[in-house]
Amino acid sequence: METPSPSAAPRAGLAARLRARLGGSSEGSLTNRLAGMVFLIRVASAALAYLAQVLLARWMGGSDYGVYVYVWTWVLLIGSMADFGTAVSAQKFIPEYRAGGEHALLRGFLARSRQMTFGVSTVITLLLAALIHLLTPHLDPATVTPLYVGCLIVPAFVVANTQDGIARSYDWMTLGLMPQFIVRQSLIIGFTAGAFALGFRLDATLAMLASLAAVWIAMLGQMTVLNRRLATQVAPGPKAYDHRGWLATSLPILLVEGFYLLLSYTDVLVLQQFRAAEEVGIYFAVVKTLALVSFIHYAMSATTAHRFSEYHAAGDRERLSAYVAHAITWTFWPSLAATIVLLALGKPLLWLFGPQFVGGYDIMFIAAIGLVVRAAIGPVERLLNMLGQQKLCALAYALAFLLNLALCVALVPRFGGHGAAAATSIALTFETALLFWITRHRLGLHVLAFGRRGA
Repeated sequence: METPSPSAAPRAGLAARLRARLGGSSEGSLTNRLAGMVFLIRVASAALAYLAQVLLARWMGGSDYGVYVYVWTWVLLIGSMADFGTAVSAQKFIPEYRAGGEHALLRGFLARSRQMTFGVSTVITLLLAALIHLLTPHLDPATVTPLYVGCLIVPAFVVANTQDGIARSYDWMTLGLMPQFIVRQSLIIGFTAGAFALGFRLDATLAMLASLAAVWIAMLGQMTVLNRRLATQVAPGPKAYDHRGWLATSLPILLVEGFYLLLSYTDVLVLQQFRAAEEVGIYFAVVKTLALVSFIHYAMSATTAHRFSEYHAAGDRERLSAYVAHAITWTFWPSLAATIVLLALGKPLLWLFGPQFVGGYDIMFIAAIGLVVRAAIGPVERLLNMLGQQKLCALAYALAFLLNLALCVALVPRFGGHGAAAATSIALTFETALLFWITRHRLGLHVLAFGRRGA
């Protein structure tokens, strides 16, 4: 009989623990599996986005690529805010309506939420186009047409975000995320590669037109599948509408999401004002390279928000506290490991964009600090939003954004990308401390990856 090697038992024990964590029927095991699915989707999306950015940077050249990055950043910022917080509040209302048997309100919310977000985002698109027309004499001529194309992307982007929130509430993570992060990226690569192969000059305008087509196609496909699935889950019947209640909850969440996005994109937008487009492109490549760390946080946020609401509505404090601790642990330690790996491989990853992009390698170390600190409290902003503390959460993000903006304006003109990374890391550290304090004092929960769990 063959004698097992000395290392076989520890390996078997580790495998058993992983199977127990990922293959069980508990809420923690389900969350890990769903978060793992979300993470894999985001990693695949990151690979596609990385490929897209590398190809665009090489095909377009530094200047046009910088313009594309600038305009796409505005699309992401405005498109992510123009749903008025509905994508996140869906993960609060849908579990509550299902648990309380309020089927009329559920049907009303599922129908009206997308109608409202499409209508509002269409009005925003028209206003933005008018603003661009008024500001054209003061804008860089190379950005005007791409900005107009970006306006047309906003309504589809907003409806896709709303549908993502609805799908997450039913644990349909693949349906919520695949259209936006896999299908959309694949279409952008396909359209731009086709144009390049046909001999077209790939500039910022053509790249934005490819993005426009990709976003609309992905959103319409997602809508078709989502409607079919909802038809099997929600019986036909009368609809009820609580517009005032929906807005009262969604608008503070909008502030949270809005200030978070401003905090996320302030560095790129300020850098664009003070530095050349080529330097903006290098900084954006650094941010994309570190995106894997943020994906872990995103994966946990995507899979936990509606369960926070469910356990709170049931009054199960012990279950909620244990679930929060689980989410934080599985956010911080994987994030720390991913950061170490990315910093070790930073130079060859940046070289993929082009030899000049390697010059941004040392910026990675500065930017990584804020991401690791933020991961130490896990998806606590979702916890605060689901438990009625969205106003204080919005205040914390507002203060962090103002700090980031002030630091960027002070540091970017002199230090460029290094200053932008330092400003963002300081602001993220400040935001983390505020959210920890709010959760500790308002909810009595210890939301840190290490230290005492109870309060």
